[in-house]
Amino acid sequence: MSNFQINRDYPHTERCIGGVTEFSDTAPWIYELDNPYLHGVHAPTVNEIDVDGLEVLGELPTDLSGAYLRNGPNPVYKPKNRYHPFDGDGMVHGVYFGEGTASYRNRFVGTDALSAEKREGYSRSPGVMGPFDYSISPFGIKDTSNTDVFAYNGDIMTLWYNAGNPCRLDGRTLESLGPYTLEGRANRGMSAHSKVDWQTGELLYFNYGDEPPFLTYGVADRNGKRLHEVAIDLPGPRLPHDLGFTTNYTILHDLPFFHDINVLRQHKVRVLTFHTDIPTRFGIIPRHGSSGDIRWFECEPCYILHVTNCWEEDDWVVMDGCRSLNPMPDATPGEGELASMLAYMRLEANAYRWRFNLRTGEVREGDIDDLNTEFNKSNALFHGIKTRYSYHQRIPLLHEGGHTLRFTGLVKYNNDTGQSTQWDYGPGVYGSEAVYAPKVGADRSSGEDDGYVVNIVTDSNTWKSECFIFDARDITPGPICRVQLPQRVPYGFHAGWARSEDLSQANAGQ
Repeated sequence: MSNFQINRDYPHTERCIGGVTEFSDTAPWIYELDNPYLHGVHAPTVNEIDVDGLEVLGELPTDLSGAYLRNGPNPVYKPKNRYHPFDGDGMVHGVYFGEGTASYRNRFVGTDALSAEKREGYSRSPGVMGPFDYSISPFGIKDTSNTDVFAYNGDIMTLWYNAGNPCRLDGRTLESLGPYTLEGRANRGMSAHSKVDWQTGELLYFNYGDEPPFLTYGVADRNGKRLHEVAIDLPGPRLPHDLGFTTNYTILHDLPFFHDINVLRQHKVRVLTFHTDIPTRFGIIPRHGSSGDIRWFECEPCYILHVTNCWEEDDWVVMDGCRSLNPMPDATPGEGELASMLAYMRLEANAYRWRFNLRTGEVREGDIDDLNTEFNKSNALFHGIKTRYSYHQRIPLLHEGGHTLRFTGLVKYNNDTGQSTQWDYGPGVYGSEAVYAPKVGADRSSGEDDGYVVNIVTDSNTWKSECFIFDARDITPGPICRVQLPQRVPYGFHAGWARSEDLSQANAGQ
């Protein structure tokens, strides 16, 4: 039976003004702003709902049990300055599967910043496009916790790409439970794309900032207790976005795409530059190693957002990910004051492999493929050991409308051969990051791709959203079933898969 609840704390509207898609499920202030990241597929929703017994087109697999969780920006109040999609308040959408049924719920992430705005009734943050205001936040802008989401230690953790303070959500209800602080750790700061090793339950995390230490790396056990933390020596402030890990090592990133701290201090704006004369460096450190144990490997200048997987082969450490040679594309004429933001949101990247020899110091690197793809995911049961397959989102190029970072298709890679298969979402249909969902009872003795790929898509022709379930072995026939979602799901950032045992642990801890 459906249990349908609407949060009516925010105003709703029912309007249609020529050329701009408007919805009844969002706040009216967005129609005052000419910003593509507040309209169409990006338009925020204000409804927080719970619906059980969702309609399914096709047959829902009985061996699919867990939850697809997707985080993303969803602004509540009118922005103080020019809106950037990184500024939106975090909202997690969850599609839950079990016993042949599916349900949906979504909640805002209850950050300190959003709580303060609710008390005051407006947004005080200047936003990513500045100027930064350190009187409202130690970050100069609000920590939205809108970037990453995964299950850890019986709860759901949300994180911000700018190394903010993690938030805890209830695994079943998605209600906010307050800050997430590791036992034995005073500094809460942690970046998005910190990782949980499904084999050990350990959390491998990193934190970065504009003051020394510029990078910190640590490990917590499966119960939320800090085991190890070490400062990493860097030449200055950096903006690492991800890390990778093998069975024995962690791979940290020092990338030549960063801001000038003096400009930030003087003008309160973050101006990013891609320094093509500085090599990209990857630091390989034993999982519980000291700063003196780290080995740095220099590679061609690039920026890397997301790691696919890493593993060890004799003396070599191998890392698959997506590499960008142009993280700051030129602005397009005629786009006005939003031109630089729109250019920065054009993601140009391709599947790539790096190899590091721990004995000789040799580096080998090269393309897996040249297709423009990113938001790459693989089977987390196999993280840390060799894998072949990964699942990416296809991103159109600029002349195809790629400046708005809309995902138009799902791509499965064999990263050993560079071969890929694709499934196109269709005209006007846009996807979210897809996750690999293992079958019930699967482990490393199961096939690497003997499971499911799950994601949410939104159709701009009808403004309806669905959750697609693909057979991970072959995505080319399209989804084996489509779960009909009860409301439009705006475009978002990252997704995670919570196994049924992760959710059972959360429920047992109530």
